[in-house]
Amino acid sequence: MTHVLQTDRVSKRFGRATVVDEVSLAVREGTVYGLLGPNGAGKTTVLKMIAGLLRPTGGRILFGGEPWSRKSLAQIGALIEAPALYGNLTARENLKVHTLMLGLPDSRIDEALETVGLAGAGRKRASQFSLGMKQRLGIAIALLKRPRLLILDEPTNGLDPVGIQDLRELIRSFPAQGITVLLSSHALNEVGQIVDDIGIISGGRLRHQGRLDRSADLEALFMEVVRASGREAGAR
Repeated sequence: MTHVLQTDRVSKRFGRATVVDEVSLAVREGTVYGLLGPNGAGKTTVLKMIAGLLRPTGGRILFGGEPWSRKSLAQIGALIEAPALYGNLTARENLKVHTLMLGLPDSRIDEALETVGLAGAGRKRASQFSLGMKQRLGIAIALLKRPRLLILDEPTNGLDPVGIQDLRELIRSFPAQGITVLLSSHALNEVGQIVDDIGIISGGRLRHQGRLDRSADLEALFMEVVRASGREAGAR
């Protein structure tokens, strides 16, 4: 299976602080990849570099086997942190703003709303949406370009159990539509139900990467990897 995304020893420093330290991800095409780690581990910084929101200090990013460039963003959709929505606009109008900026046809609006299950809410103002609906609308915006890679940062944060289950089913549907998903999370129970591959990052470094063994205890693996990284840091 080919890799849609690879990061080759990517690093990010802010002043003297190294937030991401030579991280090498390998995201297989047609899968859901879960980037796991404690809060502050560097997950969001990695995603922001892939999405073009931050420039790496070192290393390189490959997209579709080619060096990442601004042109790669035409095939990358991202929802990082809270979705930026216009509360006084309807779902349809929010998407219209983005199709105008991207030069996309209006047909993409209905397509995106249908994909995320908001076809019946196109005329409802975003300020009236539940948190789960806002997340779905944010994903709809990210889908307007029909991306090859969809990046989601902590997509289930703040959702109730019903919203989490609905979003889980939505995310699992994307590979069949030709969309590879890279998501970050610290919610191990949720990740274990939707991802194919995992990477565990701690202290800015990638400590574990591979296919998810569904018969194994993900929480035990996560704690073992994170604690080992803590012992390594303490020994320096």
